[in-house]
Amino acid sequence: MYNYNDFDKAFIAERNRQFRAQVERRIDGSLTEDEFKPLRLMNGLYLQLHAYMLRVAIPYGTLNSAQMRQLALLAEKWDKGYGHFTTRQNIQYNWPKLADVPDMLDALAEVGLHAIQTSGNTIRNVTADHFSGAAADEVADPRPYAELIRQWSTDHPEFQFMPRKFKIAVTGSPNDRAVIKAHDIGLRVLERDGARGFEVIVGGGLGRTPMIGKVLCDFLPEADLLPYLEATVSVWNQIGRRDNKYKARIKITVHEHGIDAIRALVEERFALVRPQFDGVDQQMLSGIIAQFAAPAFKTATLGDYDDAYAASPVFRSWVDTNVADHKADGHAIVTVSLKKHGATPGDASAEQMRVLADLAERFGYDELRISHEQNVILPHVHRADLPQIHKILSAHGLATANIGLISDIIACPGMDYCALATARSIPIAQEIAERFEELKLEHEVGPLKIKISGCINACGHHHVGHIGILGLDRAGVETYQITLGGDATETAALGQRTGPGFSAEEIIPAIERLVFAYLDIRHSENESFLEVFRRVGMIPFQSALYPDAAVAAE
Repeated sequence: MYNYNDFDKAFIAERNRQFRAQVERRIDGSLTEDEFKPLRLMNGLYLQLHAYMLRVAIPYGTLNSAQMRQLALLAEKWDKGYGHFTTRQNIQYNWPKLADVPDMLDALAEVGLHAIQTSGNTIRNVTADHFSGAAADEVADPRPYAELIRQWSTDHPEFQFMPRKFKIAVTGSPNDRAVIKAHDIGLRVLERDGARGFEVIVGGGLGRTPMIGKVLCDFLPEADLLPYLEATVSVWNQIGRRDNKYKARIKITVHEHGIDAIRALVEERFALVRPQFDGVDQQMLSGIIAQFAAPAFKTATLGDYDDAYAASPVFRSWVDTNVADHKADGHAIVTVSLKKHGATPGDASAEQMRVLADLAERFGYDELRISHEQNVILPHVHRADLPQIHKILSAHGLATANIGLISDIIACPGMDYCALATARSIPIAQEIAERFEELKLEHEVGPLKIKISGCINACGHHHVGHIGILGLDRAGVETYQITLGGDATETAALGQRTGPGFSAEEIIPAIERLVFAYLDIRHSENESFLEVFRRVGMIPFQSALYPDAAVAAE
C-alpha cells in the first residue's frame, strides 16, 4: 500500500498547522461560524445536530494495522469510544470538541491519514472495490490508479470551488463492487488487445435526482487517464449549473447537454490538456504501482480448516456467507460484518478496531479494507487460519454471518446525528435486523440488499437497494417510502417506488410482507429477490404491501 513520502508529510503538516490557527481564531471569536465554515469543510469538519463531526478519509478503503489502531485511539481519546464507517469508505467521529480537532489531525498525520477533501465542493475521497488486489475476478488492482487520482486532485487549484462536490470510483473487475455507475465519474480497468485502459462512465449519482451514469469513453488508454479526467472535470467546472445547487452536479449537465455534446467538449479540452502532462503522471504512476505489489503469499496446508468446516455449523455458516474466493491458492477474502443484529450499521468500537488491526497484523499481511457497505475486510487470509480468526471475531461480537443478507443493511446516520436528515435510519435498520433474526429467515431468504436513507440526499444509497427505504418528514411525521428493484452492480438500476409511504410503526411489517411475498413466488431457493422482481415486476409486491387497496405503480 502507498506510504507517504517527504512531500506528502510536509504538505499534511502545513495544512494541519494552518487549520490549527483557524480553529484558534474561531474559538477566540476572531472568526464567525459563517467565516469558519468554508475553512472547516476543507478539512473534513462538519457541524451536525449535536456537535461537530470529523470525517476522515480512508483512500480507496485501504488501511494497515497501525492506521486502524490510530483510528481506535481517536475514538477513545477524543470521541465516545467508537467510529462510524461510511458508504464513502471514510470514518466519521460524531462527538469531537472543536479545540481537539487539530490534535486529532496531527495524530492522523502520524500514520499517513488526513481529512482533506472529505467535504466541500471539490473532488472527494476516491473510492474503490473493497476486494482490490485480492479478488479472483480482478483484471488489475485499481488502487494505484485511485492513488494517482488522489494525488492529482488534492488541492488541485482549478477544482477547489466547483459547482458541487465530485465523486470518483474505480474498479478493476467486471463485477462491480464499487458502484461506479452511481458516481460522477466511474472507472473500470480493462484489457483490450494486450493493452490496459479504462471504461469511463460519467453522470451517475443518487440524491434527489438519481441517474445511472453513461459511457463517455469505452476504452481510454492507461497513459491518458489523468489528462482525460482533468478535461472532463474542467468542462463540467466551466458549464455546470451554479444558479441552483440541486442542478449543479455533472449528472444534470450530462442530462441537459447530452452525452454526445459532453464527449465532444471533453475531447476538445483533452487535446489541449494532454501535452501539458508530458509523461510526468506516468512516472508518478510507475512509482505508485511499485508500492502496491502483492504480499508474498505463504504456502501452507489447510490444517484443521476442513475438520472445522465439517464439524461446526456456526463456522460453516460464517465461511459460506462471509468468505470470498481469492486470486492466490489457499487464500480467501474475509468480510467482517459490522452489522450484528440490533447494532448500528457501520459502527465499530475502539476495542473492535484494535482486534481487527491485530488480526490483520497476525494473519492478513497487515492489510485491511473498508467497504462502501460499511463493513471491514481482511483481503488476504490463508484458509488454514480461518478457524482461529473466527474464534477471535466471535469473542468480540464481530462474527455475524450475514454478509449480503437482509440484516447486512446500509444505513446513513439519519436524524440521530445528521443536520440534513428528515427521519431516522439507524432504529429502522436495527428493527429490521432484529425482526428477521427472530424469524430465523435471512439465510433462507438469501441475497437481499436493503439500503436506508434518512433524507433525499441518499447517503444510504436507497435508490440502488433491492429494497430501498427513504425516510421523509410529512407534516412533522416520519414517513418511509419503499423502492424495489435497485441494483448497485454492473447491471445497475434505480429502484421503483411502490406507492404511499409507511409510518415508523408500519415499515417493519411492510418489509416482512415483501419478503414473504418473495418467498411465495420464487421458483427456487436459488432465485434471488432481484431476479424475482425482474421476472414478475411490481404488481405482486404492491399487492403484498397494500392488501386493502389496489395501488398503481408510480
